[in-house]
Amino acid sequence: MFAWRSIRNSDMARNLDMTALRSFAAVAEVGGVTKAAGFLNLTQSAVSMQLKRLEEALGIPLLERSGRGVSLTAAGEQLLGYARRMIALNDEIYARLTDRAVTGEITLGVPGDIVYPAIPQVLRRFNAAYPQVKADLVSANTIHLREMFARGECDLILTTEGALDAGGETLIRLPLRWVGAPDGNAWRQRPLRLAFEHSCIFRKSVQKALDDAGIPWEMAVEADAHRAIEASVCADLAVHTLLEGMIPPHLEAISHGGALPALMEKQINLYVADLARSPAVDALAGLIRHAFATL
Repeated sequence: MFAWRSIRNSDMARNLDMTALRSFAAVAEVGGVTKAAGFLNLTQSAVSMQLKRLEEALGIPLLERSGRGVSLTAAGEQLLGYARRMIALNDEIYARLTDRAVTGEITLGVPGDIVYPAIPQVLRRFNAAYPQVKADLVSANTIHLREMFARGECDLILTTEGALDAGGETLIRLPLRWVGAPDGNAWRQRPLRLAFEHSCIFRKSVQKALDDAGIPWEMAVEADAHRAIEASVCADLAVHTLLEGMIPPHLEAISHGGALPALMEKQINLYVADLARSPAVDALAGLIRHAFATL
């Protein structure tokens, strides 16, 4: 015979909410509610409410809030270790007992001018390996992608930059090339007619190179979309710059014979969000590394 003890309301209050623990661990990892909400696909108010419920259930403050973000109290630091182990154990139990294929959604951000030729083959191979994981591709300029990544809206991003920030890795260094329409003449005109997106990260360095070389220039085409820039350059209305190896077939590298200044090298960097780490995310990152290593 088993003797069952009646469960009192006070006993029920001692069951920790796994969803609240996930929110707490996420906020502790990134140091803020807004960014954690982005990674968790929750609203900021929902995460704040879960944190409040967790603190009320334990009867102690876990976070110290300030204008610059949040930090852990001594009790919060102690809870974080337990929370990580509980979340990992919960996920392990679920995976073992349900024996389900990996599912979910991953958001990859890539600047429009380096989508081709590597990213289509990356996504094709990833889909073959993880058919039940949805991979969303976001195409935007580096500045916008960095902002999205900071808000937790992208799990991985590629950037085209002159340097590397903490947490990233450089996949490849490529020289920047002048590009124009096939057999075009726009590069011969003075002032040199340029076509760039408003927030293109290459724009200022290209203008400076022209200034240093004493070559007059004007912004002939400005747009928010990379495809609009490509169309204008393809029509021989202006010239543009792209990384070597990323030039689409409807444009070509300009053989200017020194009439235009040499341009600098740029890095293609990969950033993977710590909170997004999973076998599927790591596999996608590995495919991206391989694709750019074999360009």
